[in-house]
Amino acid sequence: MFMGEYNHTVDTKGRLIIPSRFRDELGDEFVVTKGLDGCLFVFPNNEWQAFEEKLKALPLTNKSARQFARFFVAGATPCELDKQGRILLPGTLREFAGLEKDVVLTGMLNRIEIWSKSKWNENNSYDDMDDIAEQMTDLGLSI
Repeated sequence: MFMGEYNHTVDTKGRLIIPSRFRDELGDEFVVTKGLDGCLFVFPNNEWQAFEEKLKALPLTNKSARQFARFFVAGATPCELDKQGRILLPGTLREFAGLEKDVVLTGMLNRIEIWSKSKWNENNSYDDMDDIAEQMTDLGLSI
């Protein structure tokens, strides 16, 4: 399970250090793809395979289902850690997420999210958390 928030930087070659707490869970190879809300998603291979199966089960005749699958699969790239615990993020994914230098990596249970620090600060102020918590009870989650 991934959890926690870590601040790092992308170097001029597009490499990013993955926090040591995440490395064992990720394994030797994993998948990075476009994520929702303008971030990147990082999936360990087993989680990516489970997600792939769900995407394969979507009806090919449904345009929204095709677009949803295309969004995640077309931008997906296999990655592996180098000896310094870094990954090379493809330019297309860095551009999609607006990753230039300062980034935030967050553990999100079965995946990691990679955010530009500015987008993270804009999208995750938590000012409306009480309202969001009320909505979660509608989804069956209560504290």
